[in-house]
Amino acid sequence: MSALADIQKLASAPTLDTDALASALDEADAATRLAFVRALTPKMQRRLFDAASRPVTTLDIVPEDTNPLQEVICEGRNTLPAFRLFQKRFCTPSAEYAPDNRRVLWGYNHQTLSGITGPGYFVAYDDAESGELVIDYRELPPERPGEWPQILDNRARLGRFVYAGMVDRLRGLSEHVTIGRAYKAKPMNAWFALVRIDP
Repeated sequence: MSALADIQKLASAPTLDTDALASALDEADAATRLAFVRALTPKMQRRLFDAASRPVTTLDIVPEDTNPLQEVICEGRNTLPAFRLFQKRFCTPSAEYAPDNRRVLWGYNHQTLSGITGPGYFVAYDDAESGELVIDYRELPPERPGEWPQILDNRARLGRFVYAGMVDRLRGLSEHVTIGRAYKAKPMNAWFALVRIDP
């Protein structure tokens, strides 16, 4: 049985062993982790989010030794009826804009509908109480890497129906893989999985 099949078997087992799943994902190579995330069904994503208990912080998304404004890509799959594959691209702030009281990440959504919805910029930060990472579309970064698209208010274009007022919450599955759910005042029927791609 392949490593991918082993991981999928763990993820779909009647009793989900999150520790065993985390170990298998950590031991897998990057291609296997990506294949696992891209194959996740909406039902599996909901189940994994409910079961996930591993804390996740900004350091899990952008490692500490990453240079300011250096892009880190997370490949993603969501539970939408179409356009399920996307990327969330992250970076840490420059020294000029880094807050004194917390570590934050700048980021945006890289996907095929960006021309219609806008890039979906956000600020990500830790929620120490819940152990989750918050991706907050209500807050826009003041800067971006030069190769990223122009920063656009999330209430512009059709982004007002997608990103405006939204917050994502991420939970950890393994060192590279996280699972998230979208919220607008209350939980939405929208989940997604991410896998960090190391350079």
